[in-house]
Amino acid sequence: MARTSKQTATPGGTLVLLVRHGQTPTTGSVLPGRTRGLHLADSGREQAAAVAERIAPFADRVGGVYASPLERTRQTAAPIAKALGQQVRVDRGLLEADFGDWTGSKLKVLMKLPEWKAVQHRPSTFRFPGGESFAEMQLRMNGALERLVAAHPGKVVVAVSHADPIKAAVAQAMGCHLDLFQRIVVSPCSVTAIVHGPNGPMVLCVNSTGRDLTALAPS
Repeated sequence: MARTSKQTATPGGTLVLLVRHGQTPTTGSVLPGRTRGLHLADSGREQAAAVAERIAPFADRVGGVYASPLERTRQTAAPIAKALGQQVRVDRGLLEADFGDWTGSKLKVLMKLPEWKAVQHRPSTFRFPGGESFAEMQLRMNGALERLVAAHPGKVVVAVSHADPIKAAVAQAMGCHLDLFQRIVVSPCSVTAIVHGPNGPMVLCVNSTGRDLTALAPS
């Protein structure tokens, strides 16, 4: 049961907990992008319930729970919001990249394309055919996080999104060039924590799947 006491501020700034959605039937085999109607698999629903338990201790500090408009992120956010006594709010800035003509393609087919090397090693130069560039995705994602941080100063914000946008946000926070962001791993229902303070963002953890999140703090 979520606590109902008055929310307390987060020391050092606003803590953003970035959660990747849980597993779907296509995770690891297809590039679904913004495909509608893709729901969590049974394993994904179990992951969502587990990550909700991990985040529940933040109940009295959470300012809002947000998700991208896609079903898989909203389904992941639902048990988190319930555990926190919140409602899920949709923010389009948290959307997956627009993969354009590649949407719905099998990864094993895409990996054979000559453009795949650019996706992996020079993403800052790449635009998906008929879709979005990685640079545009990063700008959009970080703009969304800036809005959420400004809306909930000193609180905890939960944002359920997708692997590439979360990786891009981590790269930005660490001052890492976008061409290196593919070196970051973000697993289904993992938590990535970034605190936004007066001196800029600090990355507290990336791809966390098992630790006590309440112990996270700037050192």
